[in-house]
Amino acid sequence: MHAPIHDRELDSLLAFLEHQRGAVRHAVYGLTEEQARQTPTGSGLSLGGLVKHLAYGETGWCDRLEGRAAAPDAFHEYMASFELEDGESLGAALDAYGAAGARTDAAFGAVDDLDRRVPLPPEPWYPDPERCTVRYMLLHLIEETARHAGHADIIRESLDGAQSGPLMAAAEGWPAEGWITPWRPAG
Repeated sequence: MHAPIHDRELDSLLAFLEHQRGAVRHAVYGLTEEQARQTPTGSGLSLGGLVKHLAYGETGWCDRLEGRAAAPDAFHEYMASFELEDGESLGAALDAYGAAGARTDAAFGAVDDLDRRVPLPPEPWYPDPERCTVRYMLLHLIEETARHAGHADIIRESLDGAQSGPLMAAAEGWPAEGWITPWRPAG
C-alpha cells in the first residue's frame, strides 16, 4: 500500500507520516514483550525502544511547534527514549505513539502556512535554527520515521524472520488467498 494522494500539500505530508507510522506498527505486530526488548542486530536497537523513541520525537517536535521549551534534562530523556525500561510495555509504548501521532496530526494539521518560521534552540545538530519552518519540521518527522521504520524491518526480520508485507497483511486482516500470505506466529 502507498500513502493516499491528497490535493493539499499539508494533507499529503501528514499522510506520508502516517504511512510510515503504519510501517512501524506493522513491524511490531504480534511481538511478545520479550521480543520487543531484544536487540538482535549490532545496533543495540529494540523494536519497543524504537516505538518509544518515535513517540518521544513526535512529542518534542509538537512542543517546538507550540512554543514549548525543551525539558532541562532533554539529553537524558532523549537517550532514555531508545529503550523500554522496567515497568514499561510495548502496549504502553504503542499507546503513547498513537497519542503522539494524534497530537502531531492535530497540531500540524491546524497550521495555515507551511512556511511559518518555528525557531529552534541554537544547537549544533540544527542546520539553521532561525530558518526552520513547519514544512521542514514535517519533512524531518517523515524522514526520521521512515529511517526507523527501516530499522524496525531489519530488527523484526532478525528476530523471527517476519517480513513487512506479510506483517502488514496480518495486521490489516488481509485474506490468506491474496498475493501475500499474512504472517502467523511460529508454532
